Amino acid sequence: MPTYVALVRWTNQGLQNVKQSPSRLDAARKAFEAGGAKLKDFYMVMGQYDMVFVAEAPDDATLAKAVLNLTSKGNVQTETLRAFTEDEYKKILSGIG
Repeated sequence: MPTYVALVRWTNQGLQNVKQSPSRLDAARKAFEAGGAKLKDFYMVMGQYDMVFVAEAPDDATLAKAVLNLTSKGNVQTETLRAFTEDEYKKILSGIG
């Protein structure tokens, strides 16, 4: 199943209600599952981004819907990256002349 990494920043709205962030994370996890995706790992980070999560979904459209559902609440903004496992990476590179 494809893997995705999302780099997440709180919006001003999200920061104003930061104490509710853990319950929003739980709700996001449930919404991802209801939409056919899985939020596998979550990290609060320091630096340019506030949080990072790793998700799986059967395809890009499923993940896009889950992320749009999450960001439409107004508490976070995301930058989502398609990630390749080590095995996928090796397979891709094996096809290079």
